[in-house]
Amino acid sequence: MSEHKHVNVEQETGVYYAPWEKTADRILTPFEHFIHRETTSSLILVAATVLALILANSVFYEAYYHFTHMDLGFSIGGLTLNKPLHHWVNDGLMTLFFFVVGLELKREILVGELANPRKAALPIMAAIGGMAVPALVYYAFNPSGAMANGWAVPMATDIAFAIGLMVMLGDRVPRSLMAFLVALAIADDLGAVIIIALFYTENLHLPALAMAGGFTAILAFFNFIGVRWSVPYFLIAVLLWVAMLYSGIHPTLAGIIGAFAVPARPKFDPEYFREKSTEILDKFDISHKGGGNVMTNVTMKSLIQSMEDLVLSVMTPLQRLEHIWHMPVAFVVIPVFAFFNAGVVFNFGSVFDGANANVFLGIICGLVFGKLMGITGACWLAIKFGFAQLPSNTSFRQIVGAAFLAGIGFTMSVFIAQLAFAGDDELLQVAKMGILIASLLSGAIGFLWLWFAGKNKRYECSSSLAA
Repeated sequence: MSEHKHVNVEQETGVYYAPWEKTADRILTPFEHFIHRETTSSLILVAATVLALILANSVFYEAYYHFTHMDLGFSIGGLTLNKPLHHWVNDGLMTLFFFVVGLELKREILVGELANPRKAALPIMAAIGGMAVPALVYYAFNPSGAMANGWAVPMATDIAFAIGLMVMLGDRVPRSLMAFLVALAIADDLGAVIIIALFYTENLHLPALAMAGGFTAILAFFNFIGVRWSVPYFLIAVLLWVAMLYSGIHPTLAGIIGAFAVPARPKFDPEYFREKSTEILDKFDISHKGGGNVMTNVTMKSLIQSMEDLVLSVMTPLQRLEHIWHMPVAFVVIPVFAFFNAGVVFNFGSVFDGANANVFLGIICGLVFGKLMGITGACWLAIKFGFAQLPSNTSFRQIVGAAFLAGIGFTMSVFIAQLAFAGDDELLQVAKMGILIASLLSGAIGFLWLWFAGKNKRYECSSSLAA
């Protein structure tokens, strides 16, 4: 049965509606608006974290633990991979998170806040200070033993939570402060990636490492010969992930390498696009006057396909992939990671049991006070000696508020803690408790600080920068 004969289609000023489409729109549109709000991903992340905490501290703990650690694997030829679901999330799914981080890093370095040396100086120096001082604070509490492995845990900033809270402040904060925090968090992510690669790498397996190098060379070759179709990159990136899994280097770094291989130049420049799109639209106008619709008019169908190809070619593959993967990572990958990793059993008796207290206090002091001292100290020195200047319409008092928000280290801090305390469940639980409490304190203090700092001020809305 043909659809146009049996579906009552309503037409209004050139727009076609299916019989129940307007009713569905009235139901779905508010939901779509909610999904596209910049703070929504943070709310979902909070919900996943709270759910994990409730399950871990209730009669459902055993079910929660068995679910997150159930074995899952496959075998292809001579290759067999069998790991707990928890590892698939941390080693596999989080590769997508690092892929998006890599895309953001590349964009910021090429055309964003990190592209201009003058603008980049302040957030880069702030990020360096915000990594070095928390690590030193932690090390002061834990100078030796297994506890010292966690020195990098308080170095990280959770960009989703930090930016989400700043967006909630609306016009109480200037756009320039949002841009500063975004650039700082991205530079911080780059530092975390380098630290993971250099200091949290297991014993290297040279043949697998050589294969990883070969796959990396293939990705670079694709870039050099102008391959803009994403499928070849994806296939080689999967092989790169497997090679890195066996090499001893954490496999999530395959996401960063894959992202940096994605082309950042479009096929056509804007002027060429304008000329060609005008030609296509002129031809479309002539064809449309001949009557029919897209399904029956072959010329119109061909022109629309040409326009689609043209639009895709004026966008960079990096832009397209960042747009495609931003929401899945924000709404699925990070909340799933939180659900699998935030299930901390709150046993404060173990926290204050000997050396565990030093890990707990080192993380809290590192994230809450170390981040504050490192970021504000680096910014003050950079401005004092003329290396950088404050962002426009931004006071140093607001930089202090942003430094507090940077102390929210949830996602990346938990990720590094998994590597630092692998095999020591007790220390890992203590570290996670410290991360959760420190992130809650830093977020609350930073939010209130910026709220009162902007109490009698109103700025141009900065939420668009968080997307």
